[in-house]
Amino acid sequence: MSDRSGTGGFDPSGIDEDAWTELERQLEATIPVYDRVNRIMTLGFDKGMRKHVRNHAKKGMKVLEVGCGPGSFAVGIEGMDLTCLDPSAEMLKVCKKRLDIVREERGESPAQYVEAIAEDIPLPDNTFDRVFCLFSFRDFKDKKQGLAEIFRVLKPGGQLVICDAGKANWLHGLFGRIYMGTFVQIVARIVTKDPNHPWKWLARTYTHYGTHSYYKNLMREVGFTDVKARLLFPGMASRFKCIKPE
Repeated sequence: MSDRSGTGGFDPSGIDEDAWTELERQLEATIPVYDRVNRIMTLGFDKGMRKHVRNHAKKGMKVLEVGCGPGSFAVGIEGMDLTCLDPSAEMLKVCKKRLDIVREERGESPAQYVEAIAEDIPLPDNTFDRVFCLFSFRDFKDKKQGLAEIFRVLKPGGQLVICDAGKANWLHGLFGRIYMGTFVQIVARIVTKDPNHPWKWLARTYTHYGTHSYYKNLMREVGFTDVKARLLFPGMASRFKCIKPE
């Protein structure tokens, strides 16, 4: 881990313990308006982003979502053996309540729920066909360790797909910072009716978030192959995908 004293606790590879604890508290505070704010701040493209990522899995697969949050992505996983992991008990509680209803209505078996951090996944090696991270990778304490744990629990030939804030390069990141610091803040303040809303903290994580090339190199260092990254229209989010070699 590199020194993060000059970045307020953040850098492209991880988050310090104290900063991460506060981040988790702020994330839990977003639960009541999580979907609404995300829908507005992405101009309604959040649904399409989730669908794009979801299409990387097929029925019958064993799927793990790391950082499931309140279940916004998980509810769309159909016909698969699903495990939802999140470090927040409150997030998992909301996710379970929401997801159990949907899966029961579809005649599917209940999902499994695991309270844990990405850096220490309490699940067996070589278990999952797909691992998804939807807007949670940015919040990993130690991104390299988190990727290593995901690599471990994936089956050989399994695929990791990440969708998170878009930052193709430093210039794109500059425009992203302006967007996060203006439009997103205005939307969050209007929706939450709180000048000290949690999205102020989340915008800060974007400031110190890495670029495509940084994370592609990190994934290769862990052992992933066929590493790819691209922006999702209209450029607010990035999608990474990579394979655990057979």
